[in-house]
Amino acid sequence: MRRLLNTLYVTSQGAYLAREGETVLVRVDHETKLRLPIHTLDGIVCFGQVSCSPPLMQLCGQRNVTISFLSENGRFWARIQGPVSGNVLLRREQYRRADDLDRSAEIARSIVLAKIANSRNVLMRAVRDRPESDHTPALEGGVRQLANIMGDLRLPARQASAGGPAPLDLVRGREGEAAKVYFGLFDHLISGQKEAFFFNERSRRPPLDNMNALLSFLYTLVVHDVSSALETVGLDPAVGFLHRDRPGRPGLALDLMEEFRPYLADRLALSLVNRQQIKGKGFTRTETGAVLMDDQTRKEVLVSYQKRKQEEIRHPFLDETIQLGLLPLVQAMLMARHLRGDLDGYPPFIWK
Repeated sequence: MRRLLNTLYVTSQGAYLAREGETVLVRVDHETKLRLPIHTLDGIVCFGQVSCSPPLMQLCGQRNVTISFLSENGRFWARIQGPVSGNVLLRREQYRRADDLDRSAEIARSIVLAKIANSRNVLMRAVRDRPESDHTPALEGGVRQLANIMGDLRLPARQASAGGPAPLDLVRGREGEAAKVYFGLFDHLISGQKEAFFFNERSRRPPLDNMNALLSFLYTLVVHDVSSALETVGLDPAVGFLHRDRPGRPGLALDLMEEFRPYLADRLALSLVNRQQIKGKGFTRTETGAVLMDDQTRKEVLVSYQKRKQEEIRHPFLDETIQLGLLPLVQAMLMARHLRGDLDGYPPFIWK
């Protein structure tokens, strides 16, 4: 198993990344603030006005360290990576599966089942932690609703006939139903700082409240990690099964991220808010209504995310203890094994 490497997040505006031998230098105002050996890094993520020297880009390309550029608030801009690796036969099989809507629906159904199961476990954990809460009856009702949706998804896929929906559309429909139930109860999971952190509905582009801004930022971090993992095993992050082709969208990375949203991102967001590790004053609203995080809050979230990735879990399919940061790589490997025919089905990650 590959060991978990660090991701370097650079948030200082005006920072310049350079190369010195096999070392990455981070300079601010012509002063070197940080030195990191390239072999300790898995990726570099630059927020806002951060630039890199061509020699460093060359080094990162040679060492398979992806450099990603995001806006200050986490919106993806571009990615620099080395030559595409992996078996061309694997990618060709990925493309064939993506072109077959019925086979795509099989993989998409596994992913959505895992997403709903993990969302349901988040609600169940809240019920166990606060059984006397006034919100418990509503949360228990949501748990039952999600269980019913999962039961519907496990039924054999109906064939598109007599104008009925295709299997992939059915999967998407059930996913939409589950998301409505889950996010409809998300505000009940916020137990602290309710005046600053509340949740009415999911808003993305732009996020319209503090909680949505936090969730969107964490989702961007997860997508980055999943994209890197897919590249590592030789899959194309752009060609998905649930998320269909769209220019500039990493469809397969978004597919696999669905399994991790509740467990990696949502739980961390709730922990940061409920434990008051971040404050409402760290968010501002622009004239357009968009809510943005300030630099200090962003750094706190990044540090917490890196610490979260160091935690360990027993992987339900491999039955091995791994660090959470390796989950994207493990699931990418399992997806590749399924596409190669080594596994009859894709085993998604389900939090136990």
